[in-house]
Amino acid sequence: MTPGARVAAAIGILDQMLAGMPAEQALTNWGRASRYAGSGDRAGVRDLVFSALRCRRSFAGLGGSDSGRGLMIGAMRAAGEDPAAVFNGVGHAPVGLTGSELAAGGLSPMAALDCPDWLAPALRDSLGADFAPVMRLLQQRAPVFLRVNLRRTDVTGAVAALAAAGIAAGPHPLARTALEVTGNARKIQGSQAYLGGLVELQDVASQAVLERLPLAGARVLDYCAGGGGKALAMAAAGAEVWAHDAEPRRMQDLPARALRAGVSIPVLDTAALRAGLLAASPAAATFDLVLLDVPCSGSGSWRRSPEGKWALTPARLAELQRVQAEILDLASGYVGKLGYLVYTTCSLLQAENADQIAGFRDRQPGWRMVETRRLTPLHGGDGFFMAHLTRE
Repeated sequence: MTPGARVAAAIGILDQMLAGMPAEQALTNWGRASRYAGSGDRAGVRDLVFSALRCRRSFAGLGGSDSGRGLMIGAMRAAGEDPAAVFNGVGHAPVGLTGSELAAGGLSPMAALDCPDWLAPALRDSLGADFAPVMRLLQQRAPVFLRVNLRRTDVTGAVAALAAAGIAAGPHPLARTALEVTGNARKIQGSQAYLGGLVELQDVASQAVLERLPLAGARVLDYCAGGGGKALAMAAAGAEVWAHDAEPRRMQDLPARALRAGVSIPVLDTAALRAGLLAASPAAATFDLVLLDVPCSGSGSWRRSPEGKWALTPARLAELQRVQAEILDLASGYVGKLGYLVYTTCSLLQAENADQIAGFRDRQPGWRMVETRRLTPLHGGDGFFMAHLTRE
């Protein structure tokens, strides 16, 4: 595909997304309908699409419209390129620029940072002097991180196994199990290192937070397990882990992933958990540690999942805060007498982080703070928050 053809493909995919289709579905549909496109073309189009989603507001301003075409014009201007070199109607390239497109440009401070106006005050309050640097990082492509499964190998062995597959990776200082991939990341999921359970895809911030928890030999409930990445990491660290999620379909791949990783993670449905059916003893229905990786805005991982930035609304944020508080109140009941409650989000917003913990402690006296930790993309990975509590 020519550069113009790639841009034209990205425009069509973006228009489908802007009409409401999820990004991965739109990309999959295009790939199935475009058998002529090689792997390099598919990767190139995907990169154009996700760059436009991360920078949707600024690219729209530079391109003259919040459309696939406007975003691609803006992308070229943001890169210091002349869009007329591609928008010329030659072959499969998009047609030439209109007068309004030629005149487009100029951005407000929040548009230049790709920050929604309504959310800017809360992000400023939460990030302080880091606000602008963090927002600029969220405009960029996220690094790729792997977690070394110490049940299968060590860091040196994992690096060597990845290198044998042509994948370059090296340790990251934020977590002892973390590798940052610096070359051929697209080969990971087909590599023997991944298929053999030596490594798992997991952001370095998530790894760093879990490494601070007392996991060895602990009975752990991952209450909002989702795909199970944190459950796998805790099991690899020596915990006895049970996984639960309000939507069990999210955990459907976990048994296969656990088998690959060499660990056992029973999956619990809500009814069994509430009935205390883990064992005959009622005491067995409580845990040494309950992890609550609650639903959140995802603002710390917007460079990885950029659709979430533009889909978030005040009403949706308020609903998320309600759900977070409800989960804290309910799941704290599964913590044993000497156990720990660990609340985590991939959010940058104080309203979802410290404010939620303060509200929980007001509603549920008798909990003391062991530790809090907040990471932002300035630390290298996603934005992440952790509050570690225990009963007084």
